[in-house]
Amino acid sequence: MKQFLKVVIPAFSVLFIAACGDGNSNGNTDNKDSASHTGHDEMKMEEGKTSSPAVKLKDDKLNAVYQHYVHLTTALTNGDMAEAKVASNAIEAGAKEIPGAETVVSNATKITAATDIEVQRTAYSTLSNDFIALVKKSGLNSGELYVDYCPMALNDKGASWISPNKEIRNPYFGEKMMTCGEVKETIK
Repeated sequence: MKQFLKVVIPAFSVLFIAACGDGNSNGNTDNKDSASHTGHDEMKMEEGKTSSPAVKLKDDKLNAVYQHYVHLTTALTNGDMAEAKVASNAIEAGAKEIPGAETVVSNATKITAATDIEVQRTAYSTLSNDFIALVKKSGLNSGELYVDYCPMALNDKGASWISPNKEIRNPYFGEKMMTCGEVKETIK
């Protein structure tokens, strides 16, 4: 596992840096790649349905982490622990560069280390709450995000997550109760 992380962390660091861009290049290529990657994840998750217009957060570093958050949400929705670990590892690396994202980093670390998907989903809940606050603080340049809520998640304690789509795709239950939840708020 340590050898795997030694290879994966640098690889994701390079991807993260490339996704952020240096601000001097034409942003269309990076945005197109990010949008197509996100679109691919969304299409995979929603079996052919594409997401709403491309979401772009005002904070470039947070926007890069958002792409990995979508990946993590998709992985948990699909019940894929391994993909959840890959996505959370990338979130951890990217969130370290964002002031005020210490809890996001901490929970991403828990998801990466977890050996059970329910442990991953519990850490995802706290990560999501903090990520929602960061997104609201940053704001969006384009698109809109939906704050979804499932009252039955975490043994009926309830839990939230962000989605680029109005359609509910529940990461806390996956196939067990895919549509459990409701849109509580729209971030524009």
